[in-house]
Amino acid sequence: MEEYFAYFLKKMGSSVHRREVPQSSCERYKDKLPPLLISHWNNYGWSGYGEGLFWTVNPAEYEPVINAWLEDSSINQSPPFHVIARGAFGDLYLWQEGTGSRLTLCAAYARYLLKNIEPRHEEFDTSVQSFFASKRPENNDFDGLFSPALHKLGPLQPDEMYGFVPALALGGPGTLNTLQKVKTIEHLTFLSQLSPLTDWGFPEIEDL
Repeated sequence: MEEYFAYFLKKMGSSVHRREVPQSSCERYKDKLPPLLISHWNNYGWSGYGEGLFWTVNPAEYEPVINAWLEDSSINQSPPFHVIARGAFGDLYLWQEGTGSRLTLCAAYARYLLKNIEPRHEEFDTSVQSFFASKRPENNDFDGLFSPALHKLGPLQPDEMYGFVPALALGGPGTLNTLQKVKTIEHLTFLSQLSPLTDWGFPEIEDL
């Protein structure tokens, strides 16, 4: 096992709900995403980690969500971004093909962080290693609610997330009592209709 991934597992926790990645998906993204990420898919599949706190995902499933979130934003989508991972509360981690720029989207608050990268393809694999090695449980939690939500609502399936009902953008208080297990794609698409994306305003933060 690669050192970066062993370190990731030590912090984040073992995998759950592994899905094998079809060769067609690897072929589809082999010239769009870093070779190391494609190798990661082959070795570890698309999986949840830390009892479902963090997930690697099929980018194709999230294309409609990204279109909904980004179409009215000021974020340059040429070349396009692809979702490579997500958190239990709807945080999305995106990679821009060709440039290696990385975008973190916090759906609950409709905020984003963009880290622009100079196009240096030889460093993309190193960037993937850094992505996994930098992930920590608290980065994907929401005010410490993951463990209480897991206990109250049960574990997530690969197509589920914990979402606030009513949503924060509709005045919801964002508490354990307003959390529900919801379908990820549908809920993220719904949230995209409530509030436009806003830059967090911390350009030096390297959270992805």
